[in-house]
Amino acid sequence: MTKPLYSCRTKATTAEGDQLKYGPNWLLARRGRLSVFSDRLECGDWRIKKEEIKRAVLYSVRQSLVIPGFVLKVETEGRTYHFGLNYSAYWKSELPFTVEREKGQLALSRFSLVFRLVALGILGYFLWQYFTT
Repeated sequence: MTKPLYSCRTKATTAEGDQLKYGPNWLLARRGRLSVFSDRLECGDWRIKKEEIKRAVLYSVRQSLVIPGFVLKVETEGRTYHFGLNYSAYWKSELPFTVEREKGQLALSRFSLVFRLVALGILGYFLWQYFTT
């Protein structure tokens, strides 16, 4: 078995459409280790061979407007994979597969916005209860 060129923790999903937004797909995403080999990508039981990659886009993003990171979108014949990645100089270097590099902006989905408002409301309620009793 060959040793990976690079390995890191990731959140990954195969959801269709634009995944450059916080939403239920990322909330329920697979957590695991993404390993980059010279001929493939592996994440859990997913094996993406280099020759199966039709298009790969590496989006440079900022989480919470401050924390740098990346979203790697890998399109194959039957599936589109999205990998949420923490910042690493590795992703800025030459990769063993052809990749387009773009700046991306993480948006809030309706689900994420409602979830955050509800959580903020609950927090506000508990703080109000704490300071008024």
